[in-house]
Amino acid sequence: MTNVKSVSSIIHSGKSYQYIDNGEPMRGGMKDVYFAPDRSYVIAFYRDKQDFNSKERLTKLVTQYYDSFFNREGGEYYKTVYSWPTDVVQVGSQIGLIVPTYRKNFFFAKGYATSDGIKGKEKQGLWFASAKFRNKQFALRLDESELGNWLSYFQIAVKIARGVKRLHAAGLAHSDLSYKNVLIDPVNRDATIIDIDGLVVPGLYPPDVIGTADFIAPEVLSTKHLELRDPSRKHANRLTDLHALAVMIYMYLLYRHPLKGGKINSLDTEEDDLLSMGEKALFIEHPTDASNRPKLDQQPKSALPWADISKLPYTITGPYLKALFDQAFIVGLHNPQQRPNADMWEQALLKTTDLMQPCANPACDQKWFVFDNSTSPKCPFCGTPIKGTLPVLDLYYQFKLTVWKPENHRLMVYHNQYLFQWHVNRNIVRNERLTAEQKVPVGYFTWFNNKWVLVNQKLSSLKDLTEDKVIPVGSMVEITDGKKLLLSNEDGGRVVVITMANK
Repeated sequence: MTNVKSVSSIIHSGKSYQYIDNGEPMRGGMKDVYFAPDRSYVIAFYRDKQDFNSKERLTKLVTQYYDSFFNREGGEYYKTVYSWPTDVVQVGSQIGLIVPTYRKNFFFAKGYATSDGIKGKEKQGLWFASAKFRNKQFALRLDESELGNWLSYFQIAVKIARGVKRLHAAGLAHSDLSYKNVLIDPVNRDATIIDIDGLVVPGLYPPDVIGTADFIAPEVLSTKHLELRDPSRKHANRLTDLHALAVMIYMYLLYRHPLKGGKINSLDTEEDDLLSMGEKALFIEHPTDASNRPKLDQQPKSALPWADISKLPYTITGPYLKALFDQAFIVGLHNPQQRPNADMWEQALLKTTDLMQPCANPACDQKWFVFDNSTSPKCPFCGTPIKGTLPVLDLYYQFKLTVWKPENHRLMVYHNQYLFQWHVNRNIVRNERLTAEQKVPVGYFTWFNNKWVLVNQKLSSLKDLTEDKVIPVGSMVEITDGKKLLLSNEDGGRVVVITMANK
């Protein structure tokens, strides 16, 4: 029997909320969850009594921290990145949070390929970070229509990195960043971070948890045996978030864990797990220490081919991400201050998407790959080579009046690829603050009459410097080896130098 109940806000006097209590709430780790009658929000009641500090933290979460996140520039964008509570309620001694209902695209439309066992369930990120759920030999693999393609996961990772960047800029830490606390939608290339009521405010609100297995930083695991208030014990903070972020990005792109290899540190299983992820943690693709390489004879078939790092090494993610993975899992693994921050991940991911190529094989599972700068580029997933020439555009900026310097940023061209303002002008940064106008393409590349051309749609000062010729809006310029193009003569405007690969 449906029973509609009311509960009052402890922040806004006179404000109340309704929820349906049918005696069977959805049970989370710490909370029982009930839907509003119109399902526009849920009320998540804590099962345990919350102390004064917890109530104060939750109150700030829906007032002060909410304002600092959403009532400022870019705030609307972050409402899609976070599922952020909006109010705190109380009935008797029980405290609850009002949380907007997740958007429909974050629920499985089909679920498994062979059954509908998870149809309608939340798309927790863990479903998409494991090879077995996409392996066609695995009975409980996800339906292909739910998986997206490889490019999808780069764009999902960008959104997560932006969310962490905003959190840290506000002086906060998530404390339990993991694929359990992220919902993702590969088809729409979307993600939202959930369960943020455990936010850490350094020096004010300590963490309630140490994190989720697989994402807990080594320094937290290696000191967890110490007393809670021991000054040598390490707790969840901004730097542990950065470890979790790096692990998550690695797993979404490579469908394996960066620290779970073949090295045995103890014959005691529990102690081995603690050492392997803590004090003795070692990157499975460490360039000089191969002792933690995955042993393929110990891998289930459902983990292949992704578990085979000789066939699909992390270098397939491109030079920018390779450098950050090295920094995260070699330099910064046991030296937290050296970990890449969220902004570095965002920029590296975006620059890598400019290196990506669509695979010519329509049967390729991943559909996209990163150009590897080789003389004979091919898709690392299915082996299909690129046919014909491939224009590579190196971006340059004006250092001073007659001096142009490279930006360590390349744009790989493919048929009908768009050119955007953030490629044309270095003062326009590709981030969450882009205006609608800045998101409109200014030109596109296409294969036309057996040659590569750039069609000028909106560039008022596009010029072929090689031939000293202005390219008016509505016309096109041929893309050839060695050609130099001035994309814009405005402040911050770039020059590109063209190299034809795969000649």
